[in-house]
Order: sequence, then C-alpha cells, then structure tokens
Amino acid sequence: MYIAYSFNSQTQYRLDYLIEHCILAVAFFLPMSLDVSTLFLGVGTVLWTVKMTAAKQLLLKRTPFDELIALLVILSAASIAVSPDRGFSFYNYYHLMGRYILLYYLVINNINSLPQVQRLVWSVMVSALLVACYGFYQYVHGVDISNFQWVDGEQFPDLKVRIFSTLQNPNLLAGFLVVVMSLAVGQGLYDERIADKILMFMLVTVLGICLVLTYSRGAWLSIVVVAAICGRFYNRKVLWLFVIIPVVAFFCHDAVMERIMSIFNPTDTSSTLRIALWESTIAMILDNPLFGIGWGAYWLVYPEYDFFLNNPAARIVHAHNMYLHIAAEIGIPGLLVFLAVIYGHTKKAVDILRQTNNRWVAGLMLGIMSAVLGLAVNGFTDYIMFNVQLSMLFWLLNAVIIAVWQGNCRYH
Repeated sequence: MYIAYSFNSQTQYRLDYLIEHCILAVAFFLPMSLDVSTLFLGVGTVLWTVKMTAAKQLLLKRTPFDELIALLVILSAASIAVSPDRGFSFYNYYHLMGRYILLYYLVINNINSLPQVQRLVWSVMVSALLVACYGFYQYVHGVDISNFQWVDGEQFPDLKVRIFSTLQNPNLLAGFLVVVMSLAVGQGLYDERIADKILMFMLVTVLGICLVLTYSRGAWLSIVVVAAICGRFYNRKVLWLFVIIPVVAFFCHDAVMERIMSIFNPTDTSSTLRIALWESTIAMILDNPLFGIGWGAYWLVYPEYDFFLNNPAARIVHAHNMYLHIAAEIGIPGLLVFLAVIYGHTKKAVDILRQTNNRWVAGLMLGIMSAVLGLAVNGFTDYIMFNVQLSMLFWLLNAVIIAVWQGNCRYH
C-alpha cells in the first residue's frame, strides 16, 4: 500500500482516475495505433510524475524483478557501444525500451485493485473484438497478398487472401489474437456464471475464426501450446482439443489444410529463408557473444552474413527467431536475462493461480501464463515481438501479474 498522501484527497482521486484511464486507453488502442497508445502512455506518465511531485514522495513499488529488469536495460544499453551505427541504435533503444519500462511501472504503481485489473482486461478484449471485425471486413472485400510475398505462391496456389487487420502483417495479427484468446479461455474456464462462460467462448470463437484467416502456422502451433497448458493447470479434459482440432481442420478450406501439412514438410521459400536466416544469425552470435552486434542493428549487420540471398540491397530486419535475434543484438548474457524475466513472471503467475481463492484471478493468471508461453513457443519460428505494439502488450501482461501479486485480490 502507498504511504498516506500529504496533498488534497480530491486531487489524488482525480489524478488516480486520469492515470487509470490513460492506462486503459493504452491497452485499448495498442493494436490499432501505436502513436495513439504512445500518446496516452506519455500523458499517463506525466500525470504520474505530477502525482509524485504533489505528494512530495517517490511513490514507487518494488517488484521481485527490479534487478533483473535493470540488468536487461544495462546490457541492452551496453550493446549500443558495439553497433555499426551508434546514433541509430541509441535512438531506437530509448524510444523502445523507454516505452516498455514506463508501461510496466506505470501499471504496477497505479493499478491497485481487482476492479481496475478487470477494466484493463476488458479494454484489451473489446479492442481485440474490433480488430477481428476489421479483419473480417478485409476478408470479405479481399486483400491481394501476391505483392506482399507472405507465402510461396507455387506451393500454396489456393491461398489468395491473408488478413492482417490493423497490424502490419498476418503473423502479427495472429500473435495478438493468440494472446487475447488465451485471456478469454482462462476467464471462460474459471467463470462460475454460465452467461459469462458463453460470452468468453463466443469471443474465443470469433477470434479463432479470424486467427484461421491469417494462415499463420506459428500461431496455430501456439494455440496447441495454450490448449496443453490449460489441460495441465485446469482440467485434462481440455486435452480433447488435440483430437477436435485436427477433425475441424479436415473440413476446412483446402488452403488451410495445405498450410497445416506444410508445418511437417517445410519446403516453401518462407521456411527455406528462415533456416538461412538462422544460420546467418548463429554466425553473428558466435562472432559477438558478449555484447552482440548492437541494439536494433540486425538489418545493418545482416549483409555481412548474407550466405543465402547474396543481395546487398536486401533489408532483413529480424531473424524470424526471437531467441537468436535477441542473442545476436544484445549478446548471450542479455538473452539469458530476458529469459529469466519471462520465467520469473510466468512462475509468479503459477504461484498466484495455485494460491488464490478468487476464480476470476485464477482464470486471468491461467490466461496470461498461456499467452506468454504461447508467444515464447511462437518465438522459435518468428519474432513477432519485434513489433513494438506486441512487445508493449508483453510488458503490459507482465505488469498485470505483478499488480495482482502485490494487491489484496490474489487471495480473495
């Protein structure tokens, strides 16, 4: 709990109210507009600063991961010194890392009650529903993907439309949908009221249909991981999904079946390029194991390790593997710290899930844990958190775990 404020309680209430709604706005606009969500993040941070200034106290809550996060910030900053373009790396670093850390601590220090957490989760879910609806609009009106080179046209001749809604490409939309579907599944499993269960699973159905239309193979595998986690921590009957999903897939459009089967026979150009990128990235890591090649410098350094395309003009911005990319840019120690951050927050979510008497909180923790681990599995074949919006969502989810853990709502 905070120490009693020395300033007017009405001023405190207004500031708390405005800060909370800035956080809700960040969550709501995150998948739709990075600029708008960043604007609300900035306003919320300014209001939080005003709140601390008025209270004449540095109102900061400690978390179990402050030291780990500080180490990640330091190692990431250290990588700038070895970047081939220090100016670019520094600019990219403070713009991105600044967003992540501000959002994380803004949520932890200003979301203090269960109703606030519930409003935050609903903001994410309503936003996802709108994003999905726009995705359906794209599908109905058609989006020609031939110019985007998102699929191998020779191997998937029937695949003409992949939706991406308000995000930059189908894989990013799919990653976002997996996160929100995980939250909704967790809530649906633990909700006591039948009406609430139906509402959550209707949302899962809508988002699931949208997910299919992204034709993102990595995200489909992530959903299998989510089902496995729910079966492990909630009820093994959920594992029947492993039987149901293939049956449903059998009756799907031919393009869906072709994408599913290609998971086990990755011979299209997309998969071939990924493997080549991994080989190049491993070479970067071996040459620069300690501090990496520099924050955000992958696209600058890749031409030196281009063993596949042999095209100096090719602009490859990430390695299509989260773990290799992070190790390449900020070094192996930086990757290990990042993995420790993921593990620590996931472990904290499991602890809350096992200790709480509140079913809504249990469902939320199951959902967040499934979402984060789904992103982690997706990271073996892609790096969707290269996208700033999805990285901000990742840090937002971690902050919610700590906000719940520090509050009084975890046991009630």
